[in-house]
Amino acid sequence: MIDDETVPASAFATTAPSLAVTPLRVMVIDDSHTIRRSAEIFLHQGGHEVLLAEDGFDALALIDEFEPALIFCDILMPRLDGYQTCALLRRNPRFAQVPLVMLTSKDGLFDRARARLAGAQDHLTKPFTKDQLLHAVARYGPAGG
Repeated sequence: MIDDETVPASAFATTAPSLAVTPLRVMVIDDSHTIRRSAEIFLHQGGHEVLLAEDGFDALALIDEFEPALIFCDILMPRLDGYQTCALLRRNPRFAQVPLVMLTSKDGLFDRARARLAGAQDHLTKPFTKDQLLHAVARYGPAGG
């Protein structure tokens, strides 16, 4: 028989590993209201804080205060496209290391290569599912990437 006094109480603890996701601040830059809204809903359901921007100019105006841990950025946008936005963020020391995933309806090799050259970690083809978006967050967020 085991003497209860010699066994530490922690040996009887039955705590399951935590499956909770660490909430992140995520910025979504896309000129499509539908894409922005879908991403916002999916990310909120995943427990994340979200900031939306219609294009690169809006994003650059908002990013300093929000300080995202991850950025999703459309490629084809008016005024300042995703490649230009990504390149500008990479030149800013505060955001140079923030993971950036391009959102695109184009899934060609050229588009992927150009996104990488601009400084993006990866791309996500639109339309995306909730699982695809949250998988990208898990992969490229600070804990995953």
